[in-house]
Amino acid sequence: MKKDQLLTRRRALIAGAAVLGAAGAAGTAHVLTAEPATHPAGSAPPAPGPQARRALKPSAYRLQPMTGHGPPRATAGRTQVRHEPFLRMSGRGRSMVLTFDDGPDPRYTPDILSTLRDYDVRAMFFVCGEMAADNKDLLREMADDGHTVGNHTWSHPLLTKLSRSGIRSEMERTCEVIDDTCGEPPTWFRAPYGAWNRAAFQLGADLGMEPLAWTVDTLDWTSPGTRTIVGRVERGAAPGVVVLSHDAGGDRSQSVRALRDYLPHLLDSGYHITVPRRQYA
Repeated sequence: MKKDQLLTRRRALIAGAAVLGAAGAAGTAHVLTAEPATHPAGSAPPAPGPQARRALKPSAYRLQPMTGHGPPRATAGRTQVRHEPFLRMSGRGRSMVLTFDDGPDPRYTPDILSTLRDYDVRAMFFVCGEMAADNKDLLREMADDGHTVGNHTWSHPLLTKLSRSGIRSEMERTCEVIDDTCGEPPTWFRAPYGAWNRAAFQLGADLGMEPLAWTVDTLDWTSPGTRTIVGRVERGAAPGVVVLSHDAGGDRSQSVRALRDYLPHLLDSGYHITVPRRQYA
């Protein structure tokens, strides 16, 4: 699939996708862990932090630089088969996760990486294998900067329309590219369009990956305008949220500009932008 065709495919399929994103947030029992938890996973999270925009100032909440291929890995173990994806996380203070799907794309991913580097924070990139295979230098850059590289299938299909063997192929091929390029296989998986089924959960677990959805959808793939994207992130900001954005699949210039705007304000409002740790069974 060509890079710019992903947007057309998305619009054609999104209406029929079995989306388990925000609609399942209230019922999920699964919570990510990024830092030692300060409240039980099943309890109500703290109230959202301040949303008012303020003059930028040095932030005490930025992460320390990391080196090597990705964040420290937990001791490997058996991956539990889930029945629904993780939607949010538990962590210290106002922790949030930023995620970017569909890349890497040489037109937009470098600018996103540069902005994240400027503010010394880590994010998650759910990459498509066919994009990653053509842009291995960007895949290495993600890992070297300490970001988490996740699996978003090879060609971004609607998994609920594929056979079990077709789903496995989409996942395995992308795992191989990530492992060969970054030196370790992915430990997180996100279904295209948020469309999950039993086979996707089972096969993902077989490959050692946990399923991650999102809490806040920027809908940046609709090109709603930079200010609209910024507003959606800032209004949705709260402890534990996972933000969905894109660095490929169409014109992502608005996503690039929006990140430059909202990231410093999230940090200066006390949010800790981080990546989750795996919890092995």
